Amino acid sequence: MDKYEDFKKQINSLLNIDLNYYKEKQMKRRITSLLTRNNYKDFDDYYLGIKNNKKILNEFINYLTINVSEFYRNPSQWHVLENYILPDIIKKCKGSPKVWSSACSTGEEPYSTVMLLSKFFDLKNIKILATDIDEEAMRKAKIGLYSEKSLQNLPLEFKNKFFDRIESSYKIKDTIKNCVDFKKIDLLKNPFPRDIDLLICRNVMIYFTDKGKELLYKKFFESLSNEGVLFLGSTEQIILPERYNYRSIKTFFYKKIFY
Repeated sequence: MDKYEDFKKQINSLLNIDLNYYKEKQMKRRITSLLTRNNYKDFDDYYLGIKNNKKILNEFINYLTINVSEFYRNPSQWHVLENYILPDIIKKCKGSPKVWSSACSTGEEPYSTVMLLSKFFDLKNIKILATDIDEEAMRKAKIGLYSEKSLQNLPLEFKNKFFDRIESSYKIKDTIKNCVDFKKIDLLKNPFPRDIDLLICRNVMIYFTDKGKELLYKKFFESLSNEGVLFLGSTEQIILPERYNYRSIKTFFYKKIFY
């Protein structure tokens, strides 16, 4: 049997992460590169390293979750969110919406969302859920220290108001951090929160197989409130969304269809 098949089973047993839902050619290539770089001879040897060395384990999860993020990634989509999507959501829920950033990585996305919501509500009335499979990434998010490059698309008003400059980096203020609850969730395996008014899942679906995507579309549907909106990434439009009981309301934004 292919050692990679054994490796997938071992990882699922150890970490409860099912690599079968990830595109195999791409994921196998990335893991092979990682084990070679760390001087492991094969998948069996690398698995023992992951099992017995916390540094190797954290590095593996970090690679698996592909943490590449920035504030206000694809700014035009955030403008649509501000000017068209959020006003309608707020009108329907008559208060601060229930928001879930479902693959939050190192925190840029949920913190961007809080800053945007601050244009509509006092910070003391904002609380959003941010989740990821990668606990190390969320640890970095809770620290809240970012490079200048990661802030390049963020509106200047937010940069000036919500960050402190520390040498060449920027530290996000506690007033923003306090609005976000971080929690570990494996999108493919764990139950989802319910009655979500704005569900953000950007730049992660591209790494899943069609089977994985179909599973998530179903779970997202059940997680959304009746008037809730699903916000996807710039390369993740749903082709024929009606197949999954969604309708497009703006590019990258979807709502439920009820029959």
